[in-house]
Amino acid sequence: MATWGNIALLDRNSPLIEQLNFFHDHTILILLLITVLVGYIIISLFFNKFTNRFLLSGQTIEIIWTILPAIILLFIAFPSLRLLYLLDEINKPAITLKTIGHQWYWSYEYSDFKNIEFDSYIIPTKELEKNNFRLIDVDSRIILPVNSQIRVIVRAADVLHSWTVPSLGVKIDATPGRLNQTNIFINRSGLYYGQCSEICGTNHRFMPIVIESIPINKFIKWINKIN
Repeated sequence: MATWGNIALLDRNSPLIEQLNFFHDHTILILLLITVLVGYIIISLFFNKFTNRFLLSGQTIEIIWTILPAIILLFIAFPSLRLLYLLDEINKPAITLKTIGHQWYWSYEYSDFKNIEFDSYIIPTKELEKNNFRLIDVDSRIILPVNSQIRVIVRAADVLHSWTVPSLGVKIDATPGRLNQTNIFINRSGLYYGQCSEICGTNHRFMPIVIESIPINKFIKWINKIN
């Protein structure tokens, strides 16, 4: 069981990653059925003894093996297009978080509130505490409320970066001179880890992301405390 747990996808903590996981399972099932069918046909061709020296063409079978794959592709294409629209849809966000990628750290601004901005650096190994994780913990975490629609605006100050949190289904490029946006809806409280997924330089691996999701009443208290 431990081996299967290591190769499985991360726990789903947002509606987007749930839909992505469902699509993954849906596609894998279709591919498995195709593999079994093609494998069975190949093996049966090796062992059958039927021959027909007068067979020159088969219009019926050619029509079938042209139309059937097209129909199968539709079963993959429609859910995929639906997911693409869901990933880009931003519907009445409650909070806007602006993310700026630097070499090699992240800066964050809460655009709906005054004077709430900070830089987030990796915690050096020598300064780690017992409850910290090496290479993925930061000195300033992103605090976000659960069960709230959150818009994330991402850009870069120097080179290409990529703001990625796998357990929330978020991966968006940070491009110099361009604003990209995505949405987050966190289902439960907790800590969610990510990192820069673009090879942005020698210290690329030292750009972790940590999101701490808390109930909305605690988030309001946190805002009042630091504002």
